[in-house]
Amino acid sequence: MPDDKTYWFPAKRYGWGWGLPNVWQGWVVMAVFAFLVVVGAVLLLPSHDSGAFVAYTVLLCALLVAVCWAKGEPPGWHWGGK
Repeated sequence: MPDDKTYWFPAKRYGWGWGLPNVWQGWVVMAVFAFLVVVGAVLLLPSHDSGAFVAYTVLLCALLVAVCWAKGEPPGWHWGGK
């Protein structure tokens, strides 16, 4: 059985981190993230102070980074060519 690991998020060509998703699962993660940010803005900003929204968004970003770390290429500094 071949070990064909498909990364959801490829490493960026320049810099550190991940680029846009290259499989549908990564796009679903990004769509859910964007949806949850919008829902949080609609629910938290009118009724609470902006600090609650910032904390909520920081939590969502941490979860997104965790998913990228688990399902993406290993991060590292890249300076161009492969």
